[in-house]
Amino acid sequence: MIDQTLENRPRMTEPALSSTEPSLSSLVGGIINDFQLLVKQEVALARRELTDELRTAKQAVISLGIGVGVLAIGGLLIALMLVHLLSWAVPAIPLWGSYAIIGGILIAAGVGLLIMAKNKAEHLHVVPERTAETMKENVQWIKHPTS
Repeated sequence: MIDQTLENRPRMTEPALSSTEPSLSSLVGGIINDFQLLVKQEVALARRELTDELRTAKQAVISLGIGVGVLAIGGLLIALMLVHLLSWAVPAIPLWGSYAIIGGILIAAGVGLLIMAKNKAEHLHVVPERTAETMKENVQWIKHPTS
């Protein structure tokens, strides 16, 4: 009799998966596709930043080369003028002595300029900073997706 009352009462059916709810495989596939897209975007960003850094470096090298050339020509002419001016102003110093004095001063100035150029070159970023930072964040997210 109890069995009959159970049979007569409406049965609770399990909720059927509606067609609007994605399946587990489609969710995993979506995550994989999103991850692949993220990696592609990160690579594209790295390429863009590297291209920008290379363009900046190329412009700096071209400017440096032109500047060095012009400076060398002007410096040579000024040095010759200073040597002869020193030799004329102080007749007790022989011409070769004037060349040595002016040459020494120019060497000291050149060393100073090279040190300044070295310091500026140290600030050139070969590794794109923003891309490296976002890649670190992505790795952290992959390791700990809930945090």
